[in-house]
Amino acid sequence: MTTTQREPVTRVAVLIPTYNERDNLPGIIARVRASAPSVDVFVLDDASPDGTGQVADGIAASDPQVHVVHRAGKEGLGKAYLAGFAIVLERGYDAAVEMDADGSHLPEQLPSLLAALGEADVVIGARWVRGGEVRNWPAHRKVLSVGANVYTKLMLGMAVNDATAGYRAYRASALRTMGLQGVESQGYCFQIDLTLRAVRAGLTVVEVPITFVEREVGVSKMGKDIVREALTSVTRWGFEHRLGQLRSVTQKARHGEPVGDRP
Repeated sequence: MTTTQREPVTRVAVLIPTYNERDNLPGIIARVRASAPSVDVFVLDDASPDGTGQVADGIAASDPQVHVVHRAGKEGLGKAYLAGFAIVLERGYDAAVEMDADGSHLPEQLPSLLAALGEADVVIGARWVRGGEVRNWPAHRKVLSVGANVYTKLMLGMAVNDATAGYRAYRASALRTMGLQGVESQGYCFQIDLTLRAVRAGLTVVEVPITFVEREVGVSKMGKDIVREALTSVTRWGFEHRLGQLRSVTQKARHGEPVGDRP
C-alpha cells in the first residue's frame, strides 16, 4: 500500500458520460453543483440523437463550471471515461469522479467520496458493504450483481467487495500510475479492469457505502454483451492471476525459499 503523504485534493472534475439523457441531465448537474459547489462538471456526450448535447451546452452557457465534450458517436462508457481522464490530467485537476447521468449515483453523496480521498488513491462508492444500499432493484438484479462481485473477488484475489461499482473517485496521481493506455474494456468490465490495475499498482483503494437508486427516466445502456464481456475477461484475468501464483510458488520451491506465505 502507498504510505507517502498525499497532496490535498482541491481541483475536482466530475465526469458524466451521456447518451440520450436530456431529461435526467439538468437535474443531475444542479444537484452536483449544490452538493459540491467547487467542482467542475464535464458532460461527455456521445452525439446523443435526443439532443442531450445541446441541453448540456445550454447549461454550460450560464455556468462556467460546466463543460461539454461532444464526441463523434456512441463509443461506450469506457472510452468516454478515458477521454475524460485525459482532460483531467491535461488540465491539472487533482481528482476525477465517475458519475452516471441517470440519477443512480446520488450527487448528495459526492462529498463523502471526496473526503475519503484524503486517505486513499481510489475511492469506490460501494453498494455491497455495510451501510450500502440498492433501491428499486428486483431480486434477480441483486443476485446477479452480488454474484458477479463475489466471483470477481475470488478469481482476482482482490479485497474489494464492489469492483463493478461505477460511482468512484480517482486521484490524478493514481490515473497516471495505473497505466490506462491499454484499457479496452466497457461497462462493468471497465470498472473491474481499473480496480484491478489500481490494486496491482499498489494503490490504496477504499470503499465507502452509498445508496444506489435505479433510474426512473430513460433506458439502461447495459446489455447482455457487456455482462458477457465482464464474465469472459474476469475469468481470463483470474486464470492468469492463479497461473502467476503457481509460477511464483514453483520458483520459490526451486530456490529453497519458504512457500507458506503465498501471494
